[in-house]
Amino acid sequence: MDKISVLLVEDEDVLAMIIAETLGKRGFEIKIARNGVEGWSKFNQLKPDICIIDVMMPRKDGISLLQDIRKVDEFIPVIFLTAKSQTEDVLKGFEAGADDYMKKPFSMEELILRLRSILRRKISAAITTPSPVGNSCQIGPYQFNHKKLELTFENSTIALSQREGDLLALLLQHKNSILDRSTALLKLWGDDNVFNARSMDVYISRLRKHFVRDDNVKILNIRNQGYKIMD
Repeated sequence: MDKISVLLVEDEDVLAMIIAETLGKRGFEIKIARNGVEGWSKFNQLKPDICIIDVMMPRKDGISLLQDIRKVDEFIPVIFLTAKSQTEDVLKGFEAGADDYMKKPFSMEELILRLRSILRRKISAAITTPSPVGNSCQIGPYQFNHKKLELTFENSTIALSQREGDLLALLLQHKNSILDRSTALLKLWGDDNVFNARSMDVYISRLRKHFVRDDNVKILNIRNQGYKIMD
């Protein structure tokens, strides 16, 4: 079995070496980048299985790096490392697409447990990704193609991310009824914790923006229950 490849983007040399040495002894294959620019270059070269990224770095900060990564890969697991502890900083990380967040200092054993837990959830989510609602379906005046990840309105086409397409397909499977929040989180994120719930809210907001051309198409937030798409 191939080793799990980890891209560690950390500008503190001592901490980077400790993490690399510890994970290396546990069977992970580690590559280190010293700043966000180098991290972006190595991400594209190496195509790792998971990333560990420090938030505060020279040249390109961790959140900017993750935003770039999410443009090309919606699903690679990412753990943020940071000395910051304010709630708003945690939320910024998850809104950017982080899967987990660890505050310095932390134990190496906890980091390893979180790495393995995230990887298990990602495998589970991949297995339970909803099937397409068909090659193409109608939502009001919009045409949605799950396979192509396209949403078409008149003569214009919106390219959807994989996560947006999967979430829209799941909503349409429950069209005019309520999609339970926990059900959606378990199927698409693999865990219904509060951080994944925050991430799903971000994707719901993105989908709503795609439907602004027709007021009849709505994604409703049903308090304490979930979401409902209507056209």
